[in-house]
Amino acid sequence: MQSALLIPEASWNRPVRLGLGARIAAAFRRFVAWLRGLFSRSKKTTAKPRRERTVTIAALSADGRSLGSSELGEALARLSSPERQELADRVEGSIRAREKELEREAEEKRRAAEAQRRELEREREEARKRGAAEADRTVRDAQEHRLERELKERGFVAERAGELVVTYGLVERFARLLLEETSRQLPGDVRLSLKGGGSTGIYEKARLRRSEEIAHLDVPSSLLEARLTGSRHIDEATSFVYREITSERVHVVVAFDRSGSMAEGGKLDAAKKALLSLYVAIRRRYPDATIDVLAFDNTVSALDLVELWEAKPGAFTNTADALRAAHLLLQSSRASRKELFLITDGLPEAYTDDTGRVRSGQLDVAMERALERARELATVSPLRTAVILLKSEHPEYEVAARAIARTLGGEMVVTEPNHLGIELLVRWAHGTESERRPASPPPAPAPAPSPRAAGARRRKADRRMGG
Repeated sequence: MQSALLIPEASWNRPVRLGLGARIAAAFRRFVAWLRGLFSRSKKTTAKPRRERTVTIAALSADGRSLGSSELGEALARLSSPERQELADRVEGSIRAREKELEREAEEKRRAAEAQRRELEREREEARKRGAAEADRTVRDAQEHRLERELKERGFVAERAGELVVTYGLVERFARLLLEETSRQLPGDVRLSLKGGGSTGIYEKARLRRSEEIAHLDVPSSLLEARLTGSRHIDEATSFVYREITSERVHVVVAFDRSGSMAEGGKLDAAKKALLSLYVAIRRRYPDATIDVLAFDNTVSALDLVELWEAKPGAFTNTADALRAAHLLLQSSRASRKELFLITDGLPEAYTDDTGRVRSGQLDVAMERALERARELATVSPLRTAVILLKSEHPEYEVAARAIARTLGGEMVVTEPNHLGIELLVRWAHGTESERRPASPPPAPAPAPSPRAAGARRRKADRRMGG
């Protein structure tokens, strides 16, 4: 109410503006009153209160912002009915405006509190996720560090230029697992033929190659090697064993196509796994065998097991250079058993001319050069060859592969990539072609021999054995 009374534009706070006649009359009344006071000897009479309002009735307090209680009552008492109604309307409007302002402030505070609550929940969730991720990262880092330490101790990985690289031991262990998996799909006679070679009874001290040789461990030499390398324990890298020298010397050359087309359909990965299985199978039966792995595209490269596993697809197929490299390796070999496995998925596409430059695009010339190198390789004796073609939709690929196999005097196999490992092991064990042979009905069971015939055969066998 005090605020309403102090509104400057209120009707009771506006000074009354008198006309010219009213002002002259007021001045005349004041002059008459002055004359009466001047000539009258009697007491002054109290002037009648005037109802008109000529000055502001609402006076400010000392602080300039409120009215005293008595002053407020006097100000209200002086208001006329219209002025009181105006004051009530102003007070009611002020109250409604204040209520709306309070509601707006309360809504803004509620929204701010809700936004703050959501922000706190978001920060809490982010903190929880960061904590969980940090915990997972800590556990993962610890596991990786432990695994890295164990792999280093076992010689499966090595650190070069600040990076971990796989070693021969890891690839060889993986190859043994591949061989065990592939061997489960082999016929029983082939599995038996992959075990052991001819026995001579002569042993030599050499590095450990297979876990089966641990029974022939040379403990003093292994301990000495471990101490010299700074290791406290004997591991595969420091172990020596006594290995029996087999009577048969074996030299195997495996040439596989790593051209760009081998990257399609997982053919290159299938070739890698198949070659690793074959490598371990040869080593298991003939630990002293010579195994050469040749990868060819435009050029030919000799690879070890680690380089084999890391091989990447290249450009075109230079079959002629692969056959030439195999010829140079097998021609100078003194092995009593020489074998060549040529793995490809297409036609000869490139060749090396007389100036040493690799040329591509002339398929007829590339094929002629490949047949020429195959005729040279066929002069090596004794030699057993197998050309393995990965299946393709192009029939001319099979025609070219059969021509090369015929020139080499070997056999020809067409197989799927996932069946390549089985085909290699079957041919290494001197088995027969397994995929292209049509299925034949099982033979009829032979009649059971009579007891008299069985006894005669047993007596004949006893005489042959000297019994």
